[in-house]
Amino acid sequence: MSTSNGGAPALELRGLVKQYGGVQALRGASLSAARGTVHGLIGQNGAGKSTLIKILAGLERADAGEIRVDGVQIDAGARSGIAFIHQERLLSPTFTVAEALALGDEPTVAPRARGLRALLPLDVRRLRQRAVEALDEHFGIALPPDRLIGELSVAEQQIVQITRALIRSPRILVFDEPTAALVSREVDRLLRTIDQLRARGLTILYVSHYLNEIASLCDGVTVLRDGADVAHLDARETPIETLVSAMIGAQPEARARRTSASSSAALQDVVLEARDLHAPGRFGPLSFTLRRGEVLGVTGLVGSGGKPLVRSLFGLERGVLGALRVRGKTVRLRRPADAVRERIAFVPEDRRRQGVATALPVRDNLSLPALGGFSRFGLIDTRRETAAARALIDALGVRTPGPLAPVRHLSGGNQQKVALGKWLGCATDDGAAIYLLDEPTVGVDVGAKADIYRLIDTLVAQGAAVLIFSSDLHELLDVTDRVLVLARGAIVQDVPSHAVTTQDLLAWATLARTGDAGDAGDSEDSGVAKQENAA
Repeated sequence: MSTSNGGAPALELRGLVKQYGGVQALRGASLSAARGTVHGLIGQNGAGKSTLIKILAGLERADAGEIRVDGVQIDAGARSGIAFIHQERLLSPTFTVAEALALGDEPTVAPRARGLRALLPLDVRRLRQRAVEALDEHFGIALPPDRLIGELSVAEQQIVQITRALIRSPRILVFDEPTAALVSREVDRLLRTIDQLRARGLTILYVSHYLNEIASLCDGVTVLRDGADVAHLDARETPIETLVSAMIGAQPEARARRTSASSSAALQDVVLEARDLHAPGRFGPLSFTLRRGEVLGVTGLVGSGGKPLVRSLFGLERGVLGALRVRGKTVRLRRPADAVRERIAFVPEDRRRQGVATALPVRDNLSLPALGGFSRFGLIDTRRETAAARALIDALGVRTPGPLAPVRHLSGGNQQKVALGKWLGCATDDGAAIYLLDEPTVGVDVGAKADIYRLIDTLVAQGAAVLIFSSDLHELLDVTDRVLVLARGAIVQDVPSHAVTTQDLLAWATLARTGDAGDAGDSEDSGVAKQENAA
């Protein structure tokens, strides 16, 4: 890519190589970002993006290659004016806003005595004042400086994290999947902020799975595939279809919408029935059914109750009232163990914290829910456990050096496959298990999404019932038979997926439309932006 004013690139990576055991994570990857621009970095899960960012941050050391800032080569440990905004908000929930912003550079009062009495106490007044001034300068907002980080919304935590980076006057800002957990209006605000930072002369490296953001925000884009840079393109002039083709090496196959099978024999078998299910202050009362061989979608805005509903079906919500029947039997799901006994599986949105044990091998993660089947007299038959893990790895298409590789070394999409695959043992010979999937493809690339969709198809073909909560409306209509739209804790629509558009779903979820499904217009889908995630 050309650089502004004919000078050296603000950031240049040359021939980075990194290998983990037998896996070549980077194979001579290069990237060049001009000063005062936003440069995109894209690629499928496993393409090498995370490894490249870790090397740039000094968390990993490259086996070969160079990093240059303004033409000067830097060492792996010296970041020379580079700041990072990670997808996971690295803020302590028990800190106040002021404490989080000042961490490592806290203001102190002048000492009044020498020796042991000369310890410098914190200047709380200046701490608060600096926080107020910094937030006003960089974002023009006023967050209470004494408010705890844990009490902030996701968007507010993102603001604190960005402000903390800007206080240190970096020349280069790296955003790693910054919008993965944001809702549409928060995404718009973040993208406007990045635009302002570019206008101030900062260089931005922007890593994202959302190609519409790359196209609208970035000046240039580098595409990684299998650890190498395969394209350097003008982001504003390159069609999104070309970006997808560069990422996967070929145009992806179009996925046709599922055809509703509500008249089939399998779908007459109700496996889960809720009657007046409610959790005070969160959702309900709700009544609905889930049938064998069906994919049921659930969606709704912030406060709609969608996420608490899904969690309640796995025994993760307290104080849930009403009647719940599983395969014709009335049950009380007070804890996850109760749900597992009823062959209910749950794949949470936060796979790293709740879906997989990242420090454990792939094998141990895949066998964990069915460990009793591999043990005898208290001893685990590791040979059988490993053989079963290999079979699942092959069936799921998990990219890993082997069953004993730690899950933390896998890409996000492959971690999600492991999070789902570990529950495959829930199905009996007739395949009749219930799978609850919370945002199953969030933060994964198009190739991994296709693999997860195929796995869902396989599960329902075997007789499983699947319930998906998703804020990706296109995905919801493509992979489900039926959708429940929630608003303010109530089901406002129960509609067949093939008969509606994303525009319809959003109109019902926002209560902009209150008519029946039959009143839905035939207007073309306008590409509605990602819906708000339920908290």
